[in-house]
Amino acid sequence: MNRIDLNCDLGESFGRYTIGLDEEVIPYVSSVNIACGFHASDPVVMEKTVRLAEKYGVGIGAHPGFPDLMGFGRREMSVSSEEVKAYMTYQLGALYGFCRAIGVPMVHVKPHGALYNMAGRDYRLAKAVCEAVYEFDPQLKLLGLSGSRMIEAAMDTGLSCAQEVFADRAYEEDGSLVDRKKPGAVIQDEDLAVSRVIRMVKEGKTEAVTGKEIFLKPDSICVHGDSPKALEFVAKIRKGLESAGVEVVAF
Repeated sequence: MNRIDLNCDLGESFGRYTIGLDEEVIPYVSSVNIACGFHASDPVVMEKTVRLAEKYGVGIGAHPGFPDLMGFGRREMSVSSEEVKAYMTYQLGALYGFCRAIGVPMVHVKPHGALYNMAGRDYRLAKAVCEAVYEFDPQLKLLGLSGSRMIEAAMDTGLSCAQEVFADRAYEEDGSLVDRKKPGAVIQDEDLAVSRVIRMVKEGKTEAVTGKEIFLKPDSICVHGDSPKALEFVAKIRKGLESAGVEVVAF
């Protein structure tokens, strides 16, 4: 039987602003990436989300991003390797504090948004991200875009890694994600997303936005919990995977 992890970015609400359907989505996934306060979240939301993950027994990961609340961490920044390492360490420490207080392990780290995309193509940034994770705790696993520079940097650093694919995002021919500003970057058709995901898991292939077939190595599938149809989307993907004989388990 094929196995795959199903992950979701959670804990992205802030103060009186609610983002996402965390409590509705979490029963369908096996791992969660919890925002650490820079691009989204706050201490109260972080604690609540860690407790929610404990309740459902899912794998907990840190989701650190750029210090960009207004831009939701999706705006690129010009940063040095030293700055990236400091941003990472600060945010890992924040989430780890809640995990330790509650008594649950922090398993993995997945950079967010612009940091994720930039580190996916820039080895210097990817190495800084991986070094920060390794120096914080070498037992943590890096979750990064399949075939990207982050995976390369993790291996070079001696950091265990898992390769991520996306259920609801279109791909360029080089395996990178289509920029959200471009038409068709986000896949809205649930049935199409399910069929693409099953093919990724079973064949290691998908179709780029140009129509060209590209190869991927999926260890984990990301589904987003902040869209209006997030609940139906993740439920359909989980059901589709299980119907195709794919077991959903945390990596």
